[in-house]
Amino acid sequence: MLPSLASAEEVNVYSARNEALIKPILDKFSEQTNIKVNLITGKADALISRLESEGKHSPADILVTTDVGRLHRAKSQGLLQPYTSEAMHKAVPKALRDADDQWYALTLRARPIMYVPERVKISELSTMEDLASEKWRGRICIRSSSNIYNQSMTAAMLVQKSENDVLTWAQDFVANFARPPKGGDRDQIKAAVAGVCDLAIANTYYLAGMLTDTDESNRAIAQQVKVFWPNQNDRGTHINISGAAITKHAPNQAEAQKLMAFMVTPEAQQWYAQTNHEYPVVEGVEWSDVLKSFGQFKAENIELFKVGELNGEAVRVMDRAGWK
Repeated sequence: MLPSLASAEEVNVYSARNEALIKPILDKFSEQTNIKVNLITGKADALISRLESEGKHSPADILVTTDVGRLHRAKSQGLLQPYTSEAMHKAVPKALRDADDQWYALTLRARPIMYVPERVKISELSTMEDLASEKWRGRICIRSSSNIYNQSMTAAMLVQKSENDVLTWAQDFVANFARPPKGGDRDQIKAAVAGVCDLAIANTYYLAGMLTDTDESNRAIAQQVKVFWPNQNDRGTHINISGAAITKHAPNQAEAQKLMAFMVTPEAQQWYAQTNHEYPVVEGVEWSDVLKSFGQFKAENIELFKVGELNGEAVRVMDRAGWK
């Protein structure tokens, strides 16, 4: 339950990130401002549905979630409000915020190829498009098409290529799957190491989390795969974001704006980079040692709000390609 929801010294956050991945930095904000943060965590789609059902009576001030597809979904349902701020514009590059200032990126999430060096030569790898070639038949592990990371990856392709080109790629890419998609990103990495497939598509923070896990067996598995950055000679590796937005009926707007601004300070960005192993959106913030070990890379440079807008089209293409 959210206590004292309308207090002038409070801000209420609905977060799709689990508590361990956000509460420490919210506590730091409270220490510095004396503004109490009331945190509710849950699945992203459930929180968006909750915002919709609560309507103007919602106590939520800020929605924090992962993937631009969900931020766009909340915007398209009329659940957010614009927040135009010089400080936010300065901190968050234009490509990483909504065209109408209804959401802002907090972190970057890269989705490269992860391969097992014993079975894949690095010289064999090049682009995501190449993973549709016959040499990869039965060698790829990836999550299902219901996963929004894959939906956004496909939508990002649609921003840059024709629908027919993306459909042709998706059909051949699906034909190369080692098994029907199942499990999360960590499961794809584990399957590659177990020999189910030779390479996996996964976000880097999952591998970073395994490499720094207290569970020795997870560390041992993660140490057996390498990161390859595809598309370095053309459009760059696909990236997505975690992000935040002020809700349409936020009862504590001033406090919400202060928290939004705090989340893109170098201090907060450093915490994200070091603790969550996600890439900071603010230029100049140092990466964690694990992220450094994955190497520098050229990231996709497209306006991410377009990725959100093309989510439905991406799902239809994936369905037509037989991506389960």
